[in-house]
Amino acid sequence: MPAAVPTFDEYLATLGSLNVHTDPTVSTPVAQDIKRAYYTLGAIPTADLSLASLTLWVQTNPTWVPVLGLTVGLGQERLKNELKHRFDTSGWVTLARLRGAELIEWLDNDFDLLRLLTIQRFAHYDFGDVLVERAGTRVTATQAGISGRKVEDEIEAIAAGLGLPNQTRTRFIGRNGQTAPCDLVVPGLGDAQIVVAAKGFNSTGSKLSDAVREIQEMAAIRKPTQFVMAVIDGIGWKSRVADLRRIHQLWADGEIDGMYTLATLDTFRDDLEEAARLRHLI
Repeated sequence: MPAAVPTFDEYLATLGSLNVHTDPTVSTPVAQDIKRAYYTLGAIPTADLSLASLTLWVQTNPTWVPVLGLTVGLGQERLKNELKHRFDTSGWVTLARLRGAELIEWLDNDFDLLRLLTIQRFAHYDFGDVLVERAGTRVTATQAGISGRKVEDEIEAIAAGLGLPNQTRTRFIGRNGQTAPCDLVVPGLGDAQIVVAAKGFNSTGSKLSDAVREIQEMAAIRKPTQFVMAVIDGIGWKSRVADLRRIHQLWADGEIDGMYTLATLDTFRDDLEEAARLRHLI
Protein backbone atom coordinates (compact mmCIF):
# COMPACT_ATOMS: atom_id res chain seq x y z
CA MET A 1 0.00 0.00 0.00
CA PRO A 2 1.20 3.58 -0.60
CA ALA A 3 3.32 5.01 2.21
CA ALA A 4 2.02 8.57 1.90
CA VAL A 5 -1.64 9.54 1.89
CA PRO A 6 -2.37 12.52 -0.38
CA THR A 7 -4.09 15.48 1.23
CA PHE A 8 -7.84 15.76 0.87
CA ASP A 9 -7.49 18.66 -1.57
CA GLU A 10 -5.08 16.63 -3.69
CA TYR A 11 -7.56 13.77 -3.76
CA LEU A 12 -10.48 16.10 -4.54
CA ALA A 13 -8.62 17.45 -7.55
CA THR A 14 -8.63 13.98 -9.17
CA LEU A 15 -12.45 13.67 -9.20
CA GLY A 16 -13.96 13.76 -12.67
CA SER A 17 -17.31 13.52 -14.42
CA LEU A 18 -18.60 10.03 -15.14
CA ASN A 19 -20.89 11.11 -17.98
CA VAL A 20 -19.90 11.91 -21.53
CA HIS A 21 -22.09 14.70 -22.91
CA THR A 22 -24.21 13.63 -25.86
CA ASP A 23 -25.97 15.89 -28.33
CA PRO A 24 -29.72 15.40 -27.70
CA THR A 25 -30.51 16.36 -31.29
CA VAL A 26 -28.45 13.53 -32.80
CA SER A 27 -30.47 10.43 -33.55
CA THR A 28 -29.47 6.94 -32.38
CA PRO A 29 -30.42 3.44 -33.58
CA VAL A 30 -32.79 3.15 -30.61
CA ALA A 31 -34.46 6.47 -31.47
CA GLN A 32 -34.80 5.44 -35.11
CA ASP A 33 -36.39 2.14 -34.10
CA ILE A 34 -38.90 3.96 -31.90
CA LYS A 35 -39.78 6.23 -34.82
CA ARG A 36 -40.30 3.25 -37.12
CA ALA A 37 -42.66 1.79 -34.54
CA TYR A 38 -44.52 5.09 -34.35
CA TYR A 39 -44.94 5.27 -38.12
CA THR A 40 -46.50 1.80 -38.22
CA LEU A 41 -48.82 2.68 -35.34
CA GLY A 42 -49.75 5.90 -37.10
CA ALA A 43 -50.59 3.96 -40.24
CA ILE A 44 -53.50 2.22 -38.51
CA PRO A 45 -56.65 4.13 -39.55
CA THR A 46 -58.42 5.78 -36.63
CA ALA A 47 -61.61 3.85 -37.38
CA ASP A 48 -59.65 0.58 -37.17
CA LEU A 49 -57.76 1.35 -33.95
CA SER A 50 -58.96 -1.32 -31.54
CA LEU A 51 -57.72 -4.00 -29.18
CA ALA A 52 -57.85 -6.46 -32.07
CA SER A 53 -55.76 -4.29 -34.41
CA LEU A 54 -53.22 -3.59 -31.65
CA THR A 55 -53.01 -7.31 -30.91
CA LEU A 56 -52.18 -7.96 -34.56
CA TRP A 57 -49.65 -5.09 -34.48
CA VAL A 58 -47.86 -6.38 -31.41
CA GLN A 59 -47.81 -9.98 -32.70
CA THR A 60 -46.30 -8.74 -35.95
CA ASN A 61 -43.80 -6.45 -34.17
CA PRO A 62 -43.06 -8.11 -30.79
CA THR A 63 -39.81 -6.20 -30.21
CA TRP A 64 -41.77 -2.93 -30.18
CA VAL A 65 -43.73 -3.66 -27.00
CA PRO A 66 -41.66 -0.99 -25.11
CA VAL A 67 -43.14 1.64 -27.47
CA LEU A 68 -46.60 0.78 -26.15
CA GLY A 69 -45.09 1.06 -22.67
CA LEU A 70 -43.81 4.55 -23.47
CA THR A 71 -47.24 5.44 -24.82
CA VAL A 72 -48.76 4.88 -21.38
CA GLY A 73 -45.79 6.31 -19.46
CA LEU A 74 -43.91 3.12 -18.61
CA GLY A 75 -40.14 3.25 -19.01
CA GLN A 76 -38.34 0.03 -19.86
CA GLU A 77 -37.41 -0.93 -16.28
CA ARG A 78 -40.89 -0.28 -14.94
CA LEU A 79 -42.41 -2.14 -17.90
CA LYS A 80 -40.27 -5.17 -17.05
CA ASN A 81 -41.34 -5.03 -13.43
CA GLU A 82 -45.03 -4.68 -14.30
CA LEU A 83 -44.85 -7.58 -16.78
CA LYS A 84 -43.10 -9.75 -14.21
CA HIS A 85 -45.81 -8.94 -11.67
CA ARG A 86 -48.71 -9.59 -14.06
CA PHE A 87 -47.39 -12.42 -16.27
CA ASP A 88 -44.50 -13.78 -14.17
CA THR A 89 -42.09 -12.97 -16.98
CA SER A 90 -40.48 -9.79 -18.28
CA GLY A 91 -39.86 -11.27 -21.74
CA TRP A 92 -42.17 -9.10 -23.81
CA VAL A 93 -41.20 -10.64 -27.18
CA THR A 94 -42.49 -14.09 -26.23
CA LEU A 95 -45.52 -12.56 -24.52
CA ALA A 96 -46.40 -10.58 -27.62
CA ARG A 97 -46.10 -13.59 -29.89
CA LEU A 98 -47.93 -16.13 -27.74
CA ARG A 99 -50.24 -14.03 -25.56
CA GLY A 100 -50.62 -10.85 -27.55
CA ALA A 101 -54.33 -10.42 -26.87
CA GLU A 102 -53.79 -10.77 -23.10
CA LEU A 103 -50.91 -8.30 -23.22
CA ILE A 104 -52.93 -5.65 -25.07
CA GLU A 105 -55.98 -6.18 -22.88
CA TRP A 106 -53.86 -5.74 -19.76
CA LEU A 107 -52.24 -2.56 -21.09
CA ASP A 108 -55.66 -1.18 -21.89
CA ASN A 109 -57.39 -2.20 -18.66
CA ASP A 110 -54.59 -1.13 -16.34
CA PHE A 111 -53.01 1.77 -18.25
CA ASP A 112 -55.70 3.06 -20.63
CA LEU A 113 -53.71 2.20 -23.76
CA LEU A 114 -56.40 2.68 -26.40
CA ARG A 115 -57.48 6.11 -25.18
CA LEU A 116 -53.91 7.37 -24.77
CA LEU A 117 -52.94 6.15 -28.23
CA THR A 118 -55.96 7.87 -29.76
CA ILE A 119 -55.08 11.15 -28.05
CA GLN A 120 -51.33 11.10 -28.68
CA ARG A 121 -50.85 9.59 -32.14
CA PHE A 122 -51.47 12.82 -34.06
CA ALA A 123 -51.03 15.41 -31.33
CA HIS A 124 -48.79 18.44 -32.02
CA TYR A 125 -45.97 19.23 -29.59
CA ASP A 126 -43.93 22.38 -29.29
CA PHE A 127 -40.35 23.01 -28.14
CA GLY A 128 -41.51 23.50 -24.55
CA ASP A 129 -42.96 19.98 -24.56
CA VAL A 130 -39.61 18.66 -25.78
CA LEU A 131 -37.74 20.41 -22.96
CA VAL A 132 -40.19 19.14 -20.34
CA GLU A 133 -39.69 15.59 -21.59
CA ARG A 134 -35.89 15.93 -21.48
CA ALA A 135 -36.15 17.11 -17.88
CA GLY A 136 -38.02 13.97 -16.87
CA THR A 137 -36.64 11.50 -14.35
CA ARG A 138 -36.37 8.63 -16.83
CA VAL A 139 -33.28 10.01 -18.57
CA THR A 140 -31.68 11.16 -15.30
CA ALA A 141 -32.21 7.84 -13.56
CA THR A 142 -30.80 5.89 -16.51
CA GLN A 143 -27.66 8.04 -16.67
CA ALA A 144 -27.18 7.77 -12.90
CA GLY A 145 -27.28 4.00 -13.13
CA ILE A 146 -24.75 3.98 -15.93
CA SER A 147 -22.45 6.30 -13.96
CA GLY A 148 -22.54 4.11 -10.88
CA ARG A 149 -21.83 0.95 -12.82
CA LYS A 150 -18.89 2.54 -14.64
CA VAL A 151 -16.72 2.51 -11.50
CA GLU A 152 -17.84 -1.03 -10.58
CA ASP A 153 -17.09 -2.31 -14.08
CA GLU A 154 -13.61 -0.77 -14.04
CA ILE A 155 -12.50 -2.41 -10.78
CA GLU A 156 -14.01 -5.75 -11.83
CA ALA A 157 -12.07 -5.60 -15.10
CA ILE A 158 -8.83 -4.87 -13.24
CA ALA A 159 -9.35 -7.82 -10.88
CA ALA A 160 -10.11 -10.08 -13.83
CA GLY A 161 -7.04 -8.78 -15.66
CA LEU A 162 -4.88 -9.79 -12.69
CA GLY A 163 -6.44 -13.25 -12.75
CA LEU A 164 -7.98 -12.81 -9.30
CA PRO A 165 -11.08 -14.83 -8.42
CA ASN A 166 -13.72 -12.43 -7.17
CA GLN A 167 -17.35 -11.78 -6.43
CA THR A 168 -19.18 -8.51 -7.01
CA ARG A 169 -21.99 -6.54 -5.38
CA THR A 170 -22.20 -8.71 -2.28
CA ARG A 171 -21.26 -8.77 1.43
CA PHE A 172 -18.10 -10.03 3.08
CA ILE A 173 -17.46 -11.66 6.42
CA GLY A 174 -15.20 -9.76 8.77
CA ARG A 175 -14.37 -9.74 12.48
CA ASN A 176 -16.47 -11.94 14.79
CA GLY A 177 -18.56 -13.18 11.86
CA GLN A 178 -19.97 -9.73 11.16
CA THR A 179 -20.81 -8.80 7.57
CA ALA A 180 -20.69 -5.58 5.58
CA PRO A 181 -21.52 -4.65 1.97
CA CYS A 182 -18.85 -4.41 -0.70
CA ASP A 183 -18.73 -4.06 -4.47
CA LEU A 184 -15.81 -6.45 -5.01
CA VAL A 185 -14.35 -9.16 -2.79
CA VAL A 186 -11.26 -11.27 -3.49
CA PRO A 187 -11.28 -14.22 -3.63
CA GLY A 188 -14.84 -14.65 -2.28
CA LEU A 189 -17.17 -13.60 0.49
CA GLY A 190 -16.42 -16.67 2.65
CA ASP A 191 -12.67 -16.03 2.52
CA ALA A 192 -12.45 -12.28 2.05
CA GLN A 193 -8.83 -11.15 1.77
CA ILE A 194 -9.38 -7.92 -0.18
CA VAL A 195 -12.62 -5.93 -0.29
CA VAL A 196 -13.32 -2.89 -2.44
CA ALA A 197 -16.08 -0.28 -2.45
CA ALA A 198 -16.94 1.36 -5.79
CA LYS A 199 -18.96 4.55 -5.47
CA GLY A 200 -19.47 6.72 -8.53
CA PHE A 201 -22.02 9.53 -8.50
CA ASN A 202 -22.42 12.47 -10.87
CA SER A 203 -25.50 13.70 -9.02
CA THR A 204 -25.98 14.37 -5.33
CA GLY A 205 -28.45 12.85 -2.89
CA SER A 206 -28.90 10.38 -0.06
CA LYS A 207 -27.02 7.66 -1.94
CA LEU A 208 -23.76 9.45 -1.22
CA SER A 209 -24.42 9.36 2.53
CA ASP A 210 -25.33 5.68 2.17
CA ALA A 211 -22.01 5.10 0.40
CA VAL A 212 -20.10 6.71 3.27
CA ARG A 213 -21.96 4.55 5.77
CA GLU A 214 -21.15 1.39 3.80
CA ILE A 215 -17.43 2.18 3.72
CA GLN A 216 -17.49 2.98 7.44
CA GLU A 217 -19.10 -0.43 8.04
CA MET A 218 -16.39 -2.10 5.97
CA ALA A 219 -13.68 -0.39 8.01
CA ALA A 220 -15.38 -1.18 11.33
CA ILE A 221 -15.60 -4.97 10.87
CA ARG A 222 -12.40 -5.62 8.93
CA LYS A 223 -10.03 -8.23 10.25
CA PRO A 224 -6.39 -7.15 10.71
CA THR A 225 -5.51 -9.44 7.79
CA GLN A 226 -8.06 -7.93 5.39
CA PHE A 227 -7.35 -5.12 2.94
CA VAL A 228 -10.11 -2.53 2.48
CA MET A 229 -9.98 -0.20 -0.52
CA ALA A 230 -12.38 2.34 -2.05
CA VAL A 231 -12.66 3.68 -5.60
CA ILE A 232 -14.78 6.84 -5.55
CA ASP A 233 -15.45 9.27 -8.37
CA GLY A 234 -18.00 11.61 -9.91
CA ILE A 235 -18.72 15.30 -9.65
CA GLY A 236 -21.65 14.67 -7.33
CA TRP A 237 -19.15 14.31 -4.48
CA LYS A 238 -18.14 17.95 -4.91
CA SER A 239 -21.52 18.90 -3.50
CA ARG A 240 -21.02 16.52 -0.55
CA VAL A 241 -17.45 17.36 0.37
CA ALA A 242 -18.03 16.68 4.08
CA ASP A 243 -19.12 13.12 3.28
CA LEU A 244 -16.10 12.57 1.04
CA ARG A 245 -13.82 13.98 3.72
CA ARG A 246 -15.08 11.33 6.18
CA ILE A 247 -13.89 8.60 3.84
CA HIS A 248 -10.56 10.32 3.30
CA GLN A 249 -10.14 10.51 7.08
CA LEU A 250 -10.57 6.73 7.29
CA TRP A 251 -7.67 6.47 4.84
CA ALA A 252 -5.55 8.98 6.73
CA ASP A 253 -6.21 7.08 9.99
CA GLY A 254 -5.23 3.75 8.44
CA GLU A 255 -8.73 2.29 8.79
CA ILE A 256 -8.85 1.63 5.04
CA ASP A 257 -5.84 0.87 2.86
CA GLY A 258 -6.45 3.02 -0.20
CA MET A 259 -8.78 5.55 -1.81
CA TYR A 260 -8.75 6.08 -5.57
CA THR A 261 -10.55 7.74 -8.48
CA LEU A 262 -10.76 6.68 -12.13
CA ALA A 263 -7.81 9.00 -12.76
CA THR A 264 -5.67 6.97 -10.34
CA LEU A 265 -6.75 3.46 -11.40
CA ASP A 266 -3.15 2.63 -12.32
CA THR A 267 -2.26 3.08 -8.66
CA PHE A 268 -5.30 1.02 -7.64
CA ARG A 269 -4.18 -1.78 -9.95
CA ASP A 270 -0.65 -1.76 -8.49
CA ASP A 271 -1.97 -1.74 -4.91
CA LEU A 272 -4.48 -4.50 -5.63
CA GLU A 273 -1.74 -6.63 -7.16
CA GLU A 274 0.56 -5.99 -4.18
CA ALA A 275 -2.18 -6.91 -1.70
CA ALA A 276 -2.94 -10.09 -3.67
CA ARG A 277 0.73 -11.10 -3.63
CA LEU A 278 0.97 -10.50 0.12
CA ARG A 279 -2.00 -12.86 0.57
CA HIS A 280 -0.51 -15.39 -1.88
CA LEU A 281 -3.40 -14.99 -4.30
CA ILE A 282 -1.04 -14.45 -7.22
